[in-house]
Amino acid sequence: MTKLNYSLLVFCVFFSFISQAQNEKKYKVNTVAFYNLENLFDPVNDPNKFDEASPIMEMAEGLREDVYLKKVKNMAKVIAQIGTDVTGHSPAVIGVCEVENRRVLEDLVNDPKLLNEDYGIVHFDSPDKRGIDVALLYKKAIFTPTSTSSHELLIYDQNKPDKRVYTRDQLLVTGLLDGDKIHFIVNHWPSRSGGEARSRFKREKAAALNKKIIDSLQAEDPYAKVITMGDLNDGPYNTSIKEVLGAKAEKEEVKLKELYNPMENMQKKKGLGTIAYRDSWDLFDQMIMTQPLLDDDYSSYRLYKAGIFNPSFLANPRGRYKGYPYRSFSNGGFSGGYSDHFPVYVYLIKEVE
Repeated sequence: MTKLNYSLLVFCVFFSFISQAQNEKKYKVNTVAFYNLENLFDPVNDPNKFDEASPIMEMAEGLREDVYLKKVKNMAKVIAQIGTDVTGHSPAVIGVCEVENRRVLEDLVNDPKLLNEDYGIVHFDSPDKRGIDVALLYKKAIFTPTSTSSHELLIYDQNKPDKRVYTRDQLLVTGLLDGDKIHFIVNHWPSRSGGEARSRFKREKAAALNKKIIDSLQAEDPYAKVITMGDLNDGPYNTSIKEVLGAKAEKEEVKLKELYNPMENMQKKKGLGTIAYRDSWDLFDQMIMTQPLLDDDYSSYRLYKAGIFNPSFLANPRGRYKGYPYRSFSNGGFSGGYSDHFPVYVYLIKEVE
């Protein structure tokens, strides 16, 4: 199957930002997405990890395999639908987090809903004490990785300087998306366990590492197209993102070698979120990008639109948490849901010659 089969050719009449004079030109659109898969752990105890705390491992042994298979099927169902309303196909590239190992990723991409999409996997084991990893899935017919690397996040306890806090590495994947060189960074920054204020320094350290990776790419090429994505456990307004990364909310204000965060105005102006807690929404799942993806030259991929994938089936249908993300696990069992986070995405568009 050719790359063209995976991308929708669309006339610019559907896109208000293309001028009237260009109405006969054709464009292709691809989706780049991120999804926190909420404890996608296999049903086998790994003696080298603290996976006993995962919801699946806390269940009776006879239930684990069945629940695991249902969980994989639900995750595949969601991924298969992200972006289809515009492109007609599942994402060309999707970053994921809260996965235990390569086995769960292989089971995911081999699910019947995704098998024909022929996804490749980029994954490294991280030192996180629970064994939680990040990964990148990509359609082999559209994206070709040229380099991959895992970047260690070194954090130490503020009260015990010799005690390391083991958390997720940051994954960098560089490759060609339909011939365009793009860098993807997949993140799952430290949680707010112990309180937002007490844990804040950890996420600021994560942001500093992220900025270091981006700076190194821009030192080599100031026009590098970089998309950093993930569950940042901070909102667009937090210091880690606004000050350490320096991400801006308005495209027009973003200069070369600076970052644009389309999620900030989603939260600030529209009140949208990807997670809910105590009747309050927040937007921890974000897609942040460098300025070259914002240009008006569509001879190569540029940002068209960013969004949150939140169809009704991903929301809790009833009860106290109606409307919240419909999570997979609650009250010690499998709820039949999906994740406690909504996925996020961007559409990238370019002109077809």
